[in-house]
Amino acid sequence: MGILIALLVLSVLIFFHELGHFTAARIFGVQVDVFSIGFGKRLWTKKIGKTEWSISAVPLGGYVKMKGQDDTDPTKKSFDADSYNAKTPWQRIIILLAGPFANFLMAFLLYLAIAYMGVPKLLPYVGKVGKDTPALHAGLQKGDKIVQINSIKIHYWEEIGKAINDTSGKISLTIDRNGTTQNLTLIPKLIEDKNLFGETTKRRIIGISPLPKQTTVVYGFAEGFKYAWGETVRASTLIFQSVQKLLTGAVGADKLGGIITIVDVTAQASHAGILALFFFTALISVNLGVLNLLPIPALDGGHIMFNLYEMLRGKEPNETVMYYMTVTGWIILGGLMMLGLYNDIHRLMG
Repeated sequence: MGILIALLVLSVLIFFHELGHFTAARIFGVQVDVFSIGFGKRLWTKKIGKTEWSISAVPLGGYVKMKGQDDTDPTKKSFDADSYNAKTPWQRIIILLAGPFANFLMAFLLYLAIAYMGVPKLLPYVGKVGKDTPALHAGLQKGDKIVQINSIKIHYWEEIGKAINDTSGKISLTIDRNGTTQNLTLIPKLIEDKNLFGETTKRRIIGISPLPKQTTVVYGFAEGFKYAWGETVRASTLIFQSVQKLLTGAVGADKLGGIITIVDVTAQASHAGILALFFFTALISVNLGVLNLLPIPALDGGHIMFNLYEMLRGKEPNETVMYYMTVTGWIILGGLMMLGLYNDIHRLMG
C-alpha cells in the first residue's frame, strides 16, 4: 500500500510540474501535442482538443510535447504561429519556468495545509541534563521550562539551539520551576559536530535534551501563509545547498539517492500519518523544482540557458552545438540516475 501511495505522490507532483508548462504554453498560444504522465509505451490516451492526454508505462516522470519542440532532436523545429519556436525568447523562458514554479507552488500549498491542520512542536521542557555540562553546573534540573534566553522569549524547543548559537560568551536563562521563576547564568560549551551534510562544524551547547512534551500549533489565516512561505524558502535553500555541495565534492556522490529511496521514504512517511506524508511530499516537490532549474541541456534550466543566450546575442545557438549539448545532457542525467540507483541498491543490501 505504501508503494502505491508513493507512486501516486510522484505522479501528482509530475502532473503539477507538466501542468505548469501546459498552462503557460496555452496562455501564449502554443499548441500542446502530448501531455503524458510517465514515459515509454502509452497505456491510456484520450484526445481533448488538439492534445493527447496519456498515462504511460514507466511512472517515473512525465513530459509535455509542444509543437515545434523535440528534446530528442532539438534541430526539429516548426515556425508556425502556434509552435513553441515561433515565440519570443522571454515567452519561452516563462513557459520553461512555469514547470518548476508549479512545484514550488505545490510545496507552498502543502505547507499551508499543514499550518492549518496543526504543526506538532516540542515544548521547551528540560529532560535529561548531561554529566559535567554547563547546564548541570548552573543548576538546571529535569522538568524545568526554559522561558527566555537573554532577551529572547522561548516558546518551543527548536528555538533554544538557535538562541544559544546566535550569541557569544555568557548567556542568561530564565526558567520556570514548579511555577517559580528563576534566573541562571552559564557559559555554553563549544563542540565539534556534524551538520545535515555530514560536514564538521562547531556549535555551542549547554548539555540538555527535551522532555517528550509537545503541543500542536494551528496557525491563523495570515500566519499560515507566513509559515508556508518560510518553510518553502527553507526547503528550497536546503536543496540548493545540497546540490552545490554535491557538485563541489563537499558531499560524497554516495549520498545521492535515486527513485528507490524516494519511493521507500515516501512509503514510510505515508505510514507515519498524513502530516509526515505532506511534509515529505512538499520536500520532493521543491526538489523537483530546483533540479529542473539546473543548467543541464536536457532539463528546463538548460533550455532557459539557450533562450537567455538568444536574448543576449540576438540569434539562436548553433544547431549542431545545441544537439550535442542536449545529447550530453541526457548522458549526464542517465549517469546520475544510474548512480542513484546503484546507491539505492547498495543501501538496501546494507
